[in-house]
Amino acid sequence: MLEVSENGYYNWRKRGKSQRKQNDEQLTARIEDAYHQNRGHSGSPRIHAELKEQGIHCGKKRIARLMREQQLSARKKKRKPRTTNSNHDVPVAPNLLKRDFAADAPDKKWMFDFTYLETREGWLYLAGVIDAYSRKIVGWSMSEQHDAELVHAALQMALLQRQPGAELIHHSDRGSEYASSRYQMLLHEHHIQMSMSKKGDGYDNAMIESFWATLKKECARDVIFPSRNEAKTAVFEHIEIYYNRKRRHSSLGYLSPNHYEKRMIGIQNDFS
Repeated sequence: MLEVSENGYYNWRKRGKSQRKQNDEQLTARIEDAYHQNRGHSGSPRIHAELKEQGIHCGKKRIARLMREQQLSARKKKRKPRTTNSNHDVPVAPNLLKRDFAADAPDKKWMFDFTYLETREGWLYLAGVIDAYSRKIVGWSMSEQHDAELVHAALQMALLQRQPGAELIHHSDRGSEYASSRYQMLLHEHHIQMSMSKKGDGYDNAMIESFWATLKKECARDVIFPSRNEAKTAVFEHIEIYYNRKRRHSSLGYLSPNHYEKRMIGIQNDFS
């Protein structure tokens, strides 16, 4: 039987705690780095996925504890005011989507909406197109004017980038911009089926509504931009550099939209 002195035992315990503390400090540094790379908007599940991809394996509870100790938490979302003008006499389309956001391939279901950001020069209006398959923003536009041209430009960008087939469903609210004859003609030229939400029902277009909430939380950060140009730059960087390429979604297995599409297309090719 080995004999260990009382002082030796406590020195061993002290060294053990010191080592654990050192490991926690090293892990905390990696957590903080991942947190700030994601602009301070990731909670512990996304940080866990980020570190796992880097080859750092540790428990979710440990990451959550260390984040609490450092007061690192994702910011809360704010709801946006309603902007849709559905009081018009232009014919509207039936609701083909019916809150079924599941898609088995890209370019089967696109959701459209617009919102705005406040600047010291006035409002900046944004229109966006999100693909239900990967939550990727496939088209967007910005303008000082809230008109049909705004949503028309976003649709044109999506069509040029993706070149969808005839199975695509275009879903939006009942706004007059989407119901205009010029817009409807562009959809008809590309054999796109039109679908519209029930009047006043934001849940029918929840995916794009959720994106706007994310953009305002992570890009605008509840501030008023000094100018429209600065707001445009921030939106461009958020969509093209951060959101599509890097932002992880729990619904996509904590992959970014681009990464998810590449992985799933690769899997499909392996079985074809």
